[in-house]
Amino acid sequence: MLKRLSMLTMAIIVALNLGVAGVSAADNDKEESINEKFGLPILVLGGTLNDQQKEEVRKMLGVTNPEMVEEVTVTGDDLVRYISGESRNARMFSSAKITREEQGTGLVINRVNPENITEVTDTMYANALITAGIEDATVEIASPVKVSGHSALTGIYKAYEVSGEELDTARLEVANDELNLATDLAEEEGIEQEKVSELLADIKQQIAENKPASREEVEAIVEEQLNKLNIDLSEEDRKRLTDLFDQMRNLNINFDNVSEQLGKLSDTIQDRLGDVVNNEGFWQGVKDFFNGIIDAIAGIFGSGTEDESTN
Repeated sequence: MLKRLSMLTMAIIVALNLGVAGVSAADNDKEESINEKFGLPILVLGGTLNDQQKEEVRKMLGVTNPEMVEEVTVTGDDLVRYISGESRNARMFSSAKITREEQGTGLVINRVNPENITEVTDTMYANALITAGIEDATVEIASPVKVSGHSALTGIYKAYEVSGEELDTARLEVANDELNLATDLAEEEGIEQEKVSELLADIKQQIAENKPASREEVEAIVEEQLNKLNIDLSEEDRKRLTDLFDQMRNLNINFDNVSEQLGKLSDTIQDRLGDVVNNEGFWQGVKDFFNGIIDAIAGIFGSGTEDESTN
């Protein structure tokens, strides 16, 4: 009996070690390098963080060599500079590392510790950043404490300013409104977060393709997409959606570029929605695996008991 148990235990340990080794090997293969075309990645730290929290964030965002990033701090003063009506006393914990990528790459958003960023999802960030005019970048977001995640947007804006980009303030305002509306719809209307992102991306895509000339045409697009996705909103939130996208219609946006970025984002959203289904199967597989181990152990002890009873 002890021999069988030892063999089973060794098999489990070997399997787990193989998995860990695979992850470690992948991690060790990653080496920091500088894209000379775009310069150093920019690390934006929330101004409310203390020194210990800043170091924690650096580790979470994979910054092991301070010479491989350009580090800046985002504060409430930056918030009111980019977004009118906000408070300069806002507490800024969300931090981000922004790495510029080649044209056509699209936006890659990764919350490295999503359990601490409670309201804003990867695709919500991507939607808002596309509206703000930010394209082709890898954006990693982290916070050492639980936060909504809204202030990370301001940090990303500052990173682009530091890198020499001039962003349209009107677009930043609408992007901020979009992010607030997205989190409100998820929280107040109880709509799945990825479904909210899909709705916003689809409406934006239709505006990019159809170029509505009036508020009434925008309202028709909003209603069409709500019906398509079987989303039922209050009259107030339907109006907020129409107001938001009517503002967007009046912005000086190159909708050809937006359409391309939105195509990539839509693919990402569909992958995320598919992952929800796939994850259910994965966790069932994990459950079945450990149930199998429990059954095997029970069988070992059971066979041992039968041997002892027959002797």
